[in-house]
Amino acid sequence: MAEPNVLLVRIDNRLIHGQVATQWNAELGANLVIVANDEVAANAMRQSLMKMAAPRGARTRFLTIADTAAAVAAATERQRIFIVVETPADALALVRAGVPVSRVNVGNMHMTGDKRQVTPSVAVGEEDVAAFRELRAAGVELEVRRVPGADAEDAEKLLA
Repeated sequence: MAEPNVLLVRIDNRLIHGQVATQWNAELGANLVIVANDEVAANAMRQSLMKMAAPRGARTRFLTIADTAAAVAAATERQRIFIVVETPADALALVRAGVPVSRVNVGNMHMTGDKRQVTPSVAVGEEDVAAFRELRAAGVELEVRRVPGADAEDAEKLLA
């Protein structure tokens, strides 16, 4: 059996919004978009707001991390999967659950609490840095890029 076709995992604390629906999904050509987050999977209000911005031509599902791992494991070759997570911890949980993740795109991580700004659109805290280090140690490529046409920023900023 072929390995599941996970095109990209994107960290974006806004999850599905205009950039994800129009630019990222158009670039990737996904036919399945999974929002993988335990809290969102149980929050009908957040789901309904994201459904309004969901990309046309792709099925959108809101799953827990565990259910995402099961769905990816059961995916057919025809499924071109784009996974959107809220945090680096979610991305790491996918890897730990056995989802074949080769690349994580870091899009938007807002400034809150004790985080520090490392790029105009990304702020990290110690927990984020630890998750990024573990992702890198697992062989996952990290890229910082808000939109597909932009140049990638230095991912080492995520680890400092």
